[in-house]
Amino acid sequence: MSAKIPATIITGFLGAGKTTLIRHLLETTRDRRLALIINEFGDVGVDGEILRACGVENCPEENIVELANGCLCCTVADDFAPAIEALLAHDNPPEHIIIETSGLALPKPLVKAFDWPAIRSRLTVDGVIAVVDGRAVAEGRFADDLEAIAAERAQTETIDHDNPLEEVFEDQLACADLIVLNKIDLLDADEDAAVMATLANGTPRGVKVLRARHGAVDSRAALGLSAAAEDDLANRPSHHDALDEHDHEDFESFVVEIAAAQDAAGLVARLAEVSAAHDVLRIKGFAEVVGKPMRLLVQGVGPRFQHQFDRPWGLGERRSSRLVVIGRKGLDREAIVAALATR
Repeated sequence: MSAKIPATIITGFLGAGKTTLIRHLLETTRDRRLALIINEFGDVGVDGEILRACGVENCPEENIVELANGCLCCTVADDFAPAIEALLAHDNPPEHIIIETSGLALPKPLVKAFDWPAIRSRLTVDGVIAVVDGRAVAEGRFADDLEAIAAERAQTETIDHDNPLEEVFEDQLACADLIVLNKIDLLDADEDAAVMATLANGTPRGVKVLRARHGAVDSRAALGLSAAAEDDLANRPSHHDALDEHDHEDFESFVVEIAAAQDAAGLVARLAEVSAAHDVLRIKGFAEVVGKPMRLLVQGVGPRFQHQFDRPWGLGERRSSRLVVIGRKGLDREAIVAALATR
């Protein structure tokens, strides 16, 4: 029997830098044929567009599969298994598969999918890599305000303090074989030490932490962990272990189409203001800027945004500005759309 094909699952919360890490791995791994399966929460395929633009010879476009508007861990039979079958049916099948989960996905159910007979006989989980946004952890995005909770609890006995952001973050850490602490350039020394302590407390097993700026890690340290994670599920606790299935009802997303921006800086400033005012977790997408021949890529985590012109608009391509907005359930969609429509 031929050796199983290794697969690496890359997880991490919205905006942690998963796509940036994958792009770096594509550009620095030259000794094997790669394939990508990309899953996004929302139906604007930003990550797939970014990775297709890499043009890496050992990961041709036909080896990049994008599964948008869903969660791989919830759609194994409908989406994941057929995607695997299609990749393995290629004349030159991949020698390593990288799977990027959506930022709200729980990695453990996806690892369980590798126990399906049709998948287990051909693939193994080489490792689960959790990408962590160091700045977001330092800002307390994944932890409750304990003083505020105590004050609320003193007034009522029925209030529920479950924090879905914290639960997703903890599940991603608990399933990891390797943690990439990203965006360390945004931390001072005290914040860095505090984040490292948080990671140490949040991992039930001894897991190595690689520190990174812009997702740059040695591919030899990330690909080749040989963890066989599908055989180690008992050591990867989850908040959802007692549930037969899970959902993402704590979060929602929608797409906004806006008019062409007068200038890139003004658009990004407006996006940051809207994100801060409405506690938006993530905004990303592509936009048209008046008078510019290139498409603007914008990506934000809370009020922190990055933007760049990623490629020229294609000949005959419809120029549009489409953004996916992701947040906790209860976003004021009408107010957000109205604010983004203001030029």
